[in-house]
Parts: sequence; C-alpha cells; structure tokens
Amino acid sequence: MTSTVDAGAAVSNEAAAPAVPLAARTRGLRKVYRGTVAVDHVDLDVPEGAVLGMLGPNGSGKTTTIRMLLGLVRPTEGEVELLGRPMPDGAAHALPDVGALVEGPGFHPFLSGRDNLLRFAAAEPRLASAAIPAAVDAALERVGLTVAARRRYKGYSLGMKQRLGLASVLLVPRRMVVLDEPTNGLDPAGTREIRRIIAELHADGVTVLVSSHLLAEVEATCTHVAVLQTGNVVAQGELTDLLESGNAALLVRTPDAELAMETLRENRIGARLTPDGVRADLTATPAPRVLEVLVRAGVAVHEAARARTGLEDLFARLTQADSSTMDDTAAEGES
Repeated sequence: MTSTVDAGAAVSNEAAAPAVPLAARTRGLRKVYRGTVAVDHVDLDVPEGAVLGMLGPNGSGKTTTIRMLLGLVRPTEGEVELLGRPMPDGAAHALPDVGALVEGPGFHPFLSGRDNLLRFAAAEPRLASAAIPAAVDAALERVGLTVAARRRYKGYSLGMKQRLGLASVLLVPRRMVVLDEPTNGLDPAGTREIRRIIAELHADGVTVLVSSHLLAEVEATCTHVAVLQTGNVVAQGELTDLLESGNAALLVRTPDAELAMETLRENRIGARLTPDGVRADLTATPAPRVLEVLVRAGVAVHEAARARTGLEDLFARLTQADSSTMDDTAAEGES
C-alpha cells in the first residue's frame, strides 16, 4: 500500500486525480512467489513525458513491478495499464510503442553487434524491411558502437553489451522507454552518453522509466521518482517536490560563520557548518526566528534559503527501516 513521506503532502500519491495524463499506472498491484510477497498493493503513476526513476534496495520489488507493467509477469492481484491498455491482455497493442531493456539484453554471442541488431530489427512490427539497415546503423551510432559494430558480441565488455541493448530499444520511435539499470558496467563517458540519450528522449516527449541504484544518476536525469521498499511504494512524485519536502533546515550564507554558529547554539538552535554556509535546523524553530536571532546578534546575513535535501539523504531516510525484511533471493532474481 502507498504511504507518504512525513515531511509533507508533496510526496503523497494523488492516485484519484492525477494532474497529468499517465503513460502507465498500477492499482492494488500484488505479486506473490511461492508464498513470498514480492510486490504488495502498489499504486504507481508514470506521467506522460516524464523521466521517472524507480529506486529501492534489492528485494524492494522494482524489477517485478516493471515485469508486470510490460506484461511479462501476470499479477497475483491488482490492475496494470500501459499506454491506455490493460496489461497483459493489451500487450499486442501497447508494446510496439514501448522499448524496454530489462535485466540485460539477450544476444547471440557469436554474431557481431550489428548482425544481432539486424535480427532484432527484423522482428520490429513497425519497421519496414527496406528501412532496417539504416535504422540499425543509426541506432549503433546513437549509442557509440559504430566502430565496434562488426565485432562479435562475445568479445564485448559489459558496458558495450549495455549499449547494444539500448540500441535495440532505439531502433524505432517509441512513446515510452523502460530501462532497467541502463548504466550498469559503463565508464563515466558511457554514463554521460546514457544521460544524453535520456535527455533527448525526454525532449522528444517520450516517457522514460528508469530503474537504478545509482542515486546521482537518477538525480541528474529524472523529473519524477518512485521509491519502493519491501514491495511498497513509500514515496512518489516530482523530484523537486520530494527533495524540498524533506527539508527541515535553513542554509545561511554569511562571512560571520563562527559568530552565527555561536549565536544559534546560545539560543538552542541546532546548527552546523557546511561548505556552503551555516545550516540551521528548523525542526523546532521557524526560519524567521533563526534570521531574527542572527540579525540581532550582528551577524551579516548575505543570503538565506531552505536547504535542499539530496536524493541520497531522502532515500536513506525512506528505506533505512526494515531494509533487510525481504530476502533478496526470494523474488526470483528481484533487483
């Protein structure tokens, strides 16, 4: 069942009246494997045109949820809708508009990267035979594999295999793209390329769902976030709203940092020095009171703003409880 972040209503799941059309949604989604609950009554909204990062520890239900969204696994209970079609019954209508890379691509080891991609392209229902070679070459170039296109797949590094899998997703225009750990095995340059491709898809209005354990990548690329914990959605919404809702501090920029620290502590206001200034705790003291105390003490306040919580801090707060409740091996390869 869906819960919210204690810090505010910005992270609550407004399932009854979504503000924007949804590319995908689940209601009461549940999956049980041999008595083990992998996903438990998940209500998930994926807004059209968003880049949604799905976060969660191992065993949180991310991959199982994605499988059910794509019709690869039938739910034990609940409803799934993808591009306006009920799943899995509507898979034939929805999936041609969806490109997905889930738990790594499956390619033939003794074929070249290009030949593997040609086989994938031949199975694309919306790609004419005459257009296949050009589509394959364009996809290879887009992911930076043109030079290695004629090398055998078995000689590819993990990062190159990930790139080829992404190329298979990009063979034709999509309304939605689903990527499960897309930067796995990539070096920094490859990671930047994935960021660029996701940004291009977003600019084109494509909905992107990204499952990742790399919080910095999610923060750099995503507009929305859904955090899963032990099979439940514990928070979801726009990334900026989620980060701001977790704030309980005021960042004060001042040349009188030592005086500011001394003044705040004398007034029993928690504070600490950071590279950006003095961070004052607002848990028990409102921001105007903090500023009043500083100004009266003669502290030169150059700037004051709500401190922005990092995604790592938010994620830790949401998932630190019961993080080991679910057996990582129980959910059939769940990640």
